[in-house]
Amino acid sequence: MNVRAGENGGTIHKVPVLIVGGSLVGLSTSLFLGRLGVRHTLVERHAGTSIHPRGRGNNVRTMELYRAAGIESAIHEAAATLADNHGILQTPTLVGDAGEWLFREIDPGGGMARFSPSSWCLCSQNDLEPVLLDHAKRLGGDLRFSAEMMSFDNDPTGVTAIVKSRETGEHTTIHADYLVAADGPRSPVREQLGIDQSGPGDLFHNVSITFRSRRLADVVGDRRFIVCYLTSPDADGALLPVDNRENWVFHAPWHPEHGESIEEFTDQRCADHIRRAVGDADLDVEITGKARWHAAQRVARSYRSGRVLLAGDSAHEMSPTGAFGSNTGIQDAHNLAWKLAAVLDGWAGEGLLDTYDAERRPVAEATTARAAARSAEHSHPGFAPPPAAGGGGGPQRGILNVALGYRYPNGAVAGTDPTAAVVPEKLALAGEPGSRAPHLWVRHQGERISSLDLYERSLVLLSDAGEPSGWHESAIRVAEQMSIPLTSYRVGAGAGAELTPEDGADWLERHGISPGGAVLVRPDGFVAWRSPEPVPDAEATLRHVLTTVLALT
Repeated sequence: MNVRAGENGGTIHKVPVLIVGGSLVGLSTSLFLGRLGVRHTLVERHAGTSIHPRGRGNNVRTMELYRAAGIESAIHEAAATLADNHGILQTPTLVGDAGEWLFREIDPGGGMARFSPSSWCLCSQNDLEPVLLDHAKRLGGDLRFSAEMMSFDNDPTGVTAIVKSRETGEHTTIHADYLVAADGPRSPVREQLGIDQSGPGDLFHNVSITFRSRRLADVVGDRRFIVCYLTSPDADGALLPVDNRENWVFHAPWHPEHGESIEEFTDQRCADHIRRAVGDADLDVEITGKARWHAAQRVARSYRSGRVLLAGDSAHEMSPTGAFGSNTGIQDAHNLAWKLAAVLDGWAGEGLLDTYDAERRPVAEATTARAAARSAEHSHPGFAPPPAAGGGGGPQRGILNVALGYRYPNGAVAGTDPTAAVVPEKLALAGEPGSRAPHLWVRHQGERISSLDLYERSLVLLSDAGEPSGWHESAIRVAEQMSIPLTSYRVGAGAGAELTPEDGADWLERHGISPGGAVLVRPDGFVAWRSPEPVPDAEATLRHVLTTVLALT
C-alpha cells in the first residue's frame, strides 16, 4: 500500500481495491484478489469473524472456486464434524419414527462426479471464515477488523473513504481505484449511492437460537440431517446440528409484523419452544445465544455506480433455504475479482467491469426466485407464501441447474444467444459460450488434474493436438502482441499435447467442437467463446474475440 501525507497532516493510504465488509463475501473477495496479486485493503467493523453457526451449505460451484484458490482441503478439514450429515428431515416430532426425508443424500449415487471434481460441503460460517481469513492474510491482504468506514466519495478517479478504528478512534483516509461493497443487506454504501432494489421484499423473520443439550443426541439417534424441519403446529422450527453431540441451533419463527418484539424471546420461552418442537418435555436445554435474522427477496437494480461495485447481500437478499445467498455472493466475488485484476493490470478495458452487472444480476434474480420456491417446498418455519406462489414443483427440482448450470447470455462472452434463459431447464455443461466449462480429468506434466484446475490466473485456449488448425501458434503470438495473459493447451494423445484426457474421454465432444475448432475459457472457468470448426485466419479471429470479450474497443 502506498502512503502519502494528506492536506491536514494526516496520511492517505492508496490501494487499488478497498473491500468494505469482512464476512464470507468480503473475505472471499480478498482471497480471490490475493490469488491474482491485486493489492487491497479490507475493513470490517466487527472485532473478528462470525461466532454464530450459520450459512453452512457450500454448494459444488463454490467449492470449485475454493479448490482453484487452494483451500478446498482446509475447508473440508474445518467441516469434518458434520461430514456425515447429508439429508433434510421434516417431521412433527423427533420422538419416534414420524416424518419423512425430503432427501437423504445431497448426491445420491455419486453422480456429481460426472460434472465436477468437487462436492457440496457443510461448513458453518463460523468455521469457514477463519480459513478464509488465514489464507487471505497469507496472500498479503491488508485486513482490518474493528475498522468502520464512516464516509466515502465516489468520483471518476476513484473512491476516497474515511475509516475509523473502533479501538482507538483514529481516522484514516483511504484512496482506492475501486470499492467493493460487501457490507450486508442493509448496505450503507448501496443506500448512499441511491441504488433501488426490486423484488417482493421481506418474506419472513426468525430468531436463531444456539443451545446445549446432551440428551438431544439420544433423541436424534442415527439421523444425520443437515436440517430438520419440525412442524408441530404450536412449536414449529428448524433444528440444525453443530457437532451432533451437545451443541445445536434452532430457528424459531418471529413475527414482528404482528407486534412481536425480540425481547419476548426469553431463555425460558426459547427452551420451552424447543422442548415442544422436539417432543420431549424433559429435554435439557441451555440457551447460549440468540440472533435475529430476516429472510427477504430483493435484488439491487444496479451492481455498479462509478468506481463502486456491490457484492453479496448488499446486491441481493434471498431466502436461506438451500444456502443460495452465501453461495451466490461468493460467486459474485469470484466473477468480480478476475475482472478487477484484468482492468487494473491493463489487459482489459474499463467496460469489462460493466459485464459484472450484466452477468451476475440476472443470476441473482433467477436464484432469489428459486430460493423462495424452495422455502415453500420445505414449509420453512414462519414462511407463508402467497397462494399464487405455489410449491415450486418438488423438493429437488432444478437445484443443480441453479447451483452449477447457470449461464451468462450477456456479458464478457461472444457467440451466445442473448435471449437464452439464465438457468436452463436441464443441466448442460457442454462448452456453450456463457456456461461453466466442462470438467474432465486430464494429465498435465505427469500430474492428474481436472480441466477446471487450469482456469484461474489467465485466459485459456484449448485446441486439438492432432489437427494443424493454427490455434495454438496464433494464441502465443496474440498473447505476446496484445500483452494478455493467455495460455494455450493442445489436447489429445499425441506427442505434441500438453493435456491428455484420461480414459479416452472425448474432450472435443464434451466441448461441442470438431478437431479443427477451439474453446476460449475465462479465468473464472466460464466459456468466453468457441469456434466449433476451423477458421481461415485463426490469429485474426482470436484477436477480434479477445478485443470484444475484454472490452478493448
